[in-house]
Amino acid sequence: MTREIRITPSILNADLTKLSQEIARIAGVSDLLHLDVMDNVFVPNFTFDFERASQIIKESVLPVDAHLMVADVDLIAPAYGEAGCASVTIHAEATTNIASTLRAIRHTGARAGLGIKPGTKIEDYESFSDQVDMFLIMTVEPGFGGQKFMHEMMEKVRRTRKLIGDRPIWLQVDGGISIDTIAEAAEAGADTFVAGSAVFNAGDPAAMVLSLRNCATSVAD
Repeated sequence: MTREIRITPSILNADLTKLSQEIARIAGVSDLLHLDVMDNVFVPNFTFDFERASQIIKESVLPVDAHLMVADVDLIAPAYGEAGCASVTIHAEATTNIASTLRAIRHTGARAGLGIKPGTKIEDYESFSDQVDMFLIMTVEPGFGGQKFMHEMMEKVRRTRKLIGDRPIWLQVDGGISIDTIAEAAEAGADTFVAGSAVFNAGDPAAMVLSLRNCATSVAD
């Protein structure tokens, strides 16, 4: 059966001075809006504080997929669900009590995602498979947009797809996704794709979203 493909453009590479217009350009063809939240502690970069993130979540015409690359995420994550996010992803490496935090996110009505960095083994978190709605495999080191896609992460994506089996868990990849790499990631088993610079640096962002979806769909099992 063909997997459902989801494209979630990241605003990390959008023009934040006219964010509403930027979102409107891709709203009709995208599944969610990916919101990268960085604190300059867990990763060496800062993007949004909770106040600004909440404003974006409230004003977005697309459901928001929040990717929390922050320390103290156990305390912070539920607030993003309460603020209206459709999906909230925490990083395994930053979380003190993964099970409790995933439950807290789900309690707000949001989907709960668990992300892992390139150097982290997915097998170490297999026990959480029945508690997550999405696994996120980073295909770059988290912290900056525009990095080169790590092809060596595709084996981890394959292992994660096998781990998921028939369960309705999304498998997201984030980092370096473009028209040149998305088919490889889809072939490995991913079904949910974060694309930042590839979308918002394109002359026609909506057309790029459609092209990315078509590339991924053409190879999805």
